[in-house]
Amino acid sequence: MGDWLYSLPFPFMVALVVLITFLVTFAIHRVVLGMATGERLRSFKGFSPGLLSPLGIIFALLVGFIAAQVWSDMERAHQAVNREAGALRAVVLLADAFPGDAQARFRAVVTRHIHEAVTKEWPAMAHQHVTLTMIPAALAEGLRLALELKPEGAGQMAAQREIIASFQTALDARRQRIIVSEASLDWVKWYGLILQAIVTLVAIALVHSDNRATAALALGVFATAVALAMLLIASHNRPFAGPVAIKPDILLQVMPEGN
Repeated sequence: MGDWLYSLPFPFMVALVVLITFLVTFAIHRVVLGMATGERLRSFKGFSPGLLSPLGIIFALLVGFIAAQVWSDMERAHQAVNREAGALRAVVLLADAFPGDAQARFRAVVTRHIHEAVTKEWPAMAHQHVTLTMIPAALAEGLRLALELKPEGAGQMAAQREIIASFQTALDARRQRIIVSEASLDWVKWYGLILQAIVTLVAIALVHSDNRATAALALGVFATAVALAMLLIASHNRPFAGPVAIKPDILLQVMPEGN
């Protein structure tokens, strides 16, 4: 699905998914019941109602498998952002072990990285335009500063080691964040889910082809379930885009004070 869908406000996304689902359902109802006359009606009624159960189960399994991937990607993205924020917070706290100049430089590096992540990387991740070839200049500079420190005493030596480890953790967490930002359902899964929903709707229409009201009710109930499943998957499909996208709020919370 294109970027335009994920840029829609949630109410508009709901309206679009519901509208398309019910338009397709209405078309199936009109076509199948319009053809259900004479000999074709007897053929349609020969369709076994027992097939509806396995068709519904297959649709439910597809939704479950796809939702598991989507939820897993969201969880991985949350963990990456939390790790990154925690590592940056550790750098800010450990920098207090050094004189004012070194402390200020570490705080400035953390501030610059958070600013670039929020203003540049997050919008780019929403459109899946960030790649690992983009070097995090601020983190690289911070790691270089940490390696160039001349610690005095055991306390500063320990702080230096922890700062280096924290910058490495932040780099790894950022890498994971970018990798997960590229995660999205491929077209095969989307089309497979949509086609299974359409096949099940057609089967429902065939079973109830002799009664328009019953067919409309049965199709309406299943179409509602289809719209809900599609909406939940689409809204969570990209971890950093859409109405439930992960925001950089936790990074902003660890921004050094006074920056």
